[in-house]
Amino acid sequence: MCLGSFPFVNVLKDVITVGSYCVAVRDFNVGFKSYWLVGVQLSLRVERSLAGGTVYSNIDTTERMDGVERKRAILLFDVDGTLTMPRQKMDEVMREFLVQVRTKVPLAVVGGSDLGKIVEQLGSNLEDVLKRFDFVFSENGLVGFHNEEAYPVQSIKDKLGEERLQKLINFTLKRFSEIELPVKRGNFVEFRNGMLNLSPIGRSCSQEERLHFVEYDTVHGIRKRFVEQLKDFTKGWDLNVCIGGQISVDVFPNGWDKTFCLQYLNEFDNIYFFGDKTAPGGNDHDIFISPRTIGYTVLNPQDTRVQVSELLKTF
Repeated sequence: MCLGSFPFVNVLKDVITVGSYCVAVRDFNVGFKSYWLVGVQLSLRVERSLAGGTVYSNIDTTERMDGVERKRAILLFDVDGTLTMPRQKMDEVMREFLVQVRTKVPLAVVGGSDLGKIVEQLGSNLEDVLKRFDFVFSENGLVGFHNEEAYPVQSIKDKLGEERLQKLINFTLKRFSEIELPVKRGNFVEFRNGMLNLSPIGRSCSQEERLHFVEYDTVHGIRKRFVEQLKDFTKGWDLNVCIGGQISVDVFPNGWDKTFCLQYLNEFDNIYFFGDKTAPGGNDHDIFISPRTIGYTVLNPQDTRVQVSELLKTF
């Protein structure tokens, strides 16, 4: 494999080949990450953080692999902003697209929301969703299914303990009571099996109010400031605190991010992950940079279809 012709050699810190089939890319921010060639082309997206912001480098190489067995691959999707618009139902175009894609490669979905919300967005009922995907993971994989088989459910209550759980909730409600917003509604703390979802505006806001909060939060950094406050309060608790979706903050034990679901995908050599919140601080970031995945950043469901279509050309 000739590295001299690769356009990314001057961008990344190190590029290392192992035999003819593996490329390991190391940059100062991410560390080592290995990518296995599938078919005749490898299409990667590597994240590198610079002082001026985050740069995503697209890497395309072509390599003939006659006589070499392909590694098993699976496509793993985020929900909000990837398969659907935030908190909206999956449209018919995406439904039909995924039906066609699944004839070529298995499909999995992982979301931070509880199972009820994911079912509401992706199908008519749980049975319908389980028929559309080979693996379904809600709450980052703390609740999961392979076909119709359910995996054991994990609980943040058992992991954190009642005393700390109440301290965290009380701190949150106190801070939210001190925040002035254009509007506030209800359901500020949503207790899920694997996480707490904390929303300054309240999850019962309307879609219009949600979009107004997104604009307000972008300007005033409401959630970003709260994340830092909560991190300080829970220091030493072994918790991950990050911005989740459009209106909330997710809190869960370290290791219970979306990478949690990867333990159920060990049979696959290549896990292609598609998500929209892949930048540092986003709830797709940990799985995006995981050495187990090949990460793609998407802008919206339409962009997801475009990038998946390009990837399938390499299969």
